[in-house]
Amino acid sequence: MTQTLSQLEHTGAFIERHIGPSSQQQETMLAAIGAESLSALIASIVPADIQLPGPPAVGEAATEHQALAELKAIASRNQRYKSWIGMGYSAVLTPPVILRNMLENPGWYTAYTPYQPEVSQGRLEALLNFQQVTLDLTGLDIASASLLDEATAAAEAMAMAKRVSKLKDANKFFVADDVHPQTLDVVRTRAETFGFEVLVDKADKVLDHEGIFGVLLQQVGTTGEAHDYSALIEQLKARKIVVSVAADFMALVLLTAPGKQGADIVFGSAQRFGVPMGYGGPHAAFFAARDEHKRSMPGRIIGVSRDAAGNTALRMAMQTREQHIRREKANSNICTSQVLLANIASLYAVYHGPVGLKRIASRIHRLTDILAAGLKKGGLTLRHATWFDTLTVEVDDKAAVLARAHSFGVNLRNDIHHAVGIMLDETTSREDVATLFAILLGDEHAQDIDALDADVAAGEASIPAALLREEPILSHPVFNRHHSETEMMRYMHSLEKKDLALNQAMIPLGSCTMKLNAAAEMIPITWPEFAELHPFCPADQAAGYLQMIDQLSQWLVQLTGYDALCMQPNSGAQGEYAGLLAIRRYHESRNEGGRHICLIPSSAHGTNPASAQMAGMSVVVVACDKQGNIDLHDLRQKAEQAGEALSCIMVTYPSTHGVYEETIREVCQIVHQFGGQVYLDGANMNAQVGITTPGYIGADVSHLNLHKTFCIPHGGGGPGMGPIGVKAHLAPFVPGHSVVQINGVLTQQGAVSAAPFGSASILPISWMYIRMMGAEGLKQASSVAILNANYIASRLASAYPILYTGRDGRVAHECILDIRPLKEQTGISELDIAKRLIDYGFHAPTMSFPVAGTLMVEPTESESKIELDRFIDAMLAIRIEIDRVTQGEWPADDNPLVNAPHTQMEIVGEWNHPYSRDLAVFPAGSDNKYWPTVKRLDDVFGDRNLFCSCVPMSEYQ
Repeated sequence: MTQTLSQLEHTGAFIERHIGPSSQQQETMLAAIGAESLSALIASIVPADIQLPGPPAVGEAATEHQALAELKAIASRNQRYKSWIGMGYSAVLTPPVILRNMLENPGWYTAYTPYQPEVSQGRLEALLNFQQVTLDLTGLDIASASLLDEATAAAEAMAMAKRVSKLKDANKFFVADDVHPQTLDVVRTRAETFGFEVLVDKADKVLDHEGIFGVLLQQVGTTGEAHDYSALIEQLKARKIVVSVAADFMALVLLTAPGKQGADIVFGSAQRFGVPMGYGGPHAAFFAARDEHKRSMPGRIIGVSRDAAGNTALRMAMQTREQHIRREKANSNICTSQVLLANIASLYAVYHGPVGLKRIASRIHRLTDILAAGLKKGGLTLRHATWFDTLTVEVDDKAAVLARAHSFGVNLRNDIHHAVGIMLDETTSREDVATLFAILLGDEHAQDIDALDADVAAGEASIPAALLREEPILSHPVFNRHHSETEMMRYMHSLEKKDLALNQAMIPLGSCTMKLNAAAEMIPITWPEFAELHPFCPADQAAGYLQMIDQLSQWLVQLTGYDALCMQPNSGAQGEYAGLLAIRRYHESRNEGGRHICLIPSSAHGTNPASAQMAGMSVVVVACDKQGNIDLHDLRQKAEQAGEALSCIMVTYPSTHGVYEETIREVCQIVHQFGGQVYLDGANMNAQVGITTPGYIGADVSHLNLHKTFCIPHGGGGPGMGPIGVKAHLAPFVPGHSVVQINGVLTQQGAVSAAPFGSASILPISWMYIRMMGAEGLKQASSVAILNANYIASRLASAYPILYTGRDGRVAHECILDIRPLKEQTGISELDIAKRLIDYGFHAPTMSFPVAGTLMVEPTESESKIELDRFIDAMLAIRIEIDRVTQGEWPADDNPLVNAPHTQMEIVGEWNHPYSRDLAVFPAGSDNKYWPTVKRLDDVFGDRNLFCSCVPMSEYQ
């Protein structure tokens, strides 16, 4: 039959690329689980009273090329000025070998958080390198594997200072008055919920104050002054005050380590090590502390341990500090770090090495000295006598200077009284310095750069002698052997092939939605129109960004059923915190500030109670019934007991147990009845989009994991984005920003992240996803995710009991396999099954969450029936292996499960096991075999012998 033109112009092509099972495969799967059609399956699972009457108004699908062309036109509205604004952000030169082989490589960006270390040794090594860079530059004992951004790190430093402080009655936190304003903004927001008083004054005034538990200083102040704080720190330490210092990675190459001067905590942004500004993020923060405070540190720490064979291996250390275990007693609620960005920064250090980094830092500083000398020679006054890369220049007519800069396509810092700020960077050229002379001194400035260079060499140093670094940095071999592109490429590839990512196999993690991160979605993030913008540039220069953010916000409003959206939170946990802050501020606006109780079901994510505690709330746990649903009787009783103290409930939907609770609307009504608000955790939005919405259900606020449902990749453990959708009454209370103020776009509230729109440069990924899927495609994606989960549950139910189901025995978009009966009968645990799956070429499902002794599986819509069957076959084969242990064919302490995973080295050595080498390493055949490089990790050894810096190369050999 001849097709019409409209049939040939098929715009749904991307939907078929994104959704794994073909129409025919879907029919086969539906028949296997006994469902008539996809729509009938959804109707039987999702409660009728919450199903949407029609599709969300996000438009029809576009092809990949149409969507890219549309977004390119939007991006072109951004104006690419040279921004020397500074304030913690600078232009960079990302080495192309890192750009191509990491940032644009799905082997790196589609990997999951390294909770399974055996399949994560590559990114763990890159993160260990990041920690080593941090340790060398800060002069401290232990470093984390990154935090969300510099301002968040400052807030975490304040909280940590209070935790470790011996001055238990002190309640004031002192901030030097030349800390970056966005950092102070986030610190003040956090201090308010903790009940701390923030004092801001000149650093030398700190000793005039009483009742201080912690101090925040900035080594190179926001206006450029380089401080030698050694004497002040010594005095503060004598008073037992915890000292935190904000520092700059590039400046630390030349400046003395704050840890050597006595600082307890040192943090800052790693953005300058090869990560584009991207209108504010994502950017990894570094964070280091003294050894005695290691158990109070926030975030993840990578440690060196050993595997079952006694070989050196890496893992995430001391996880008992983290929110997923300690809940409201955790050091922080942060569970997303910035792994991909931290790894770019660590590889930037590997690529340049200590010699290259010193050359870059010295060149930046020399150009700054030359600029300073020329400006002074031209009759201008500099506000400070010391600097690294930033000058504050006194001007009589600031408006005229800024207008002249604008005419040259240049942005200078404009918020300093009677002065402008200039921060130079590694992209700055001689011609740029000449342009700055022209802007500030006029076209006839007559400054000769070579002559000024000679004057600088003979003149006084702009870095005090006491501030100059004496100790070497980055002496480990890893930073001194990979400087040719060939070596660099091979090193990165050697790390990549140690890891298991989505480019190799399905990652069936429950609650984490490891779906396709399409190439077409990823392409725009490296466009210079998006990558090069400073987050504090004038709003008219970011017209394309603001248009894209507005469109994405409107689409997300439609998809969530809310009235407004805030893009600032740069992780899911930050979104929880921001949403709870909005609730808290709303209650306070109604003179109901006494509402402090947050009800949380016992099944909730660990971030929920941790976020509630951070928002200044008291956690009360609500029981779940035997089916895993919220116990309505217990909920009603506890809401009534809380009375006028009830602030909110935090609930996940579909539930953390993987079912659509029938009573969700009643849950919302009960909480509203007692004056509380409903926070609906967005972790499981992949089972809602196009089918129902939090707003339609009755919730007031949700965060959205754009790195789950909306296709931003996990990046090996970050970046993430957690914007919040809110009902109209909460809209005035979402985070704003102290530096960037755009009427109608940002509120006047305190910030939770450093940049006004969080990690803005990765928002094009979600824009592209929604634009290419359209309303029908998005609904189909959610529906197929539910189909895939039910297909797995149906086929595995005879081998592994499904712990929770809804009506008709169905699950939502994920299912929980109960391993506890098997463990009781055979001694084989969920851990053994998880590690044996590696031999079959799979990442493990989520272990022991939300119920100990279980495996939670979420297939997503992106996996085809072929891959689902491969996983199911592996799980069934493992079940047979368990039976062979039960029957006594293999000893309980020597079988393929307890010895898993098996490495290449092991099979070429002596073999004394009662099963064959073939069965050990090729249980699923030899095609596309994934080889783990280490055996099972020894977690106890790693925590008892904590070692968190680069190990000698001999250990790897």
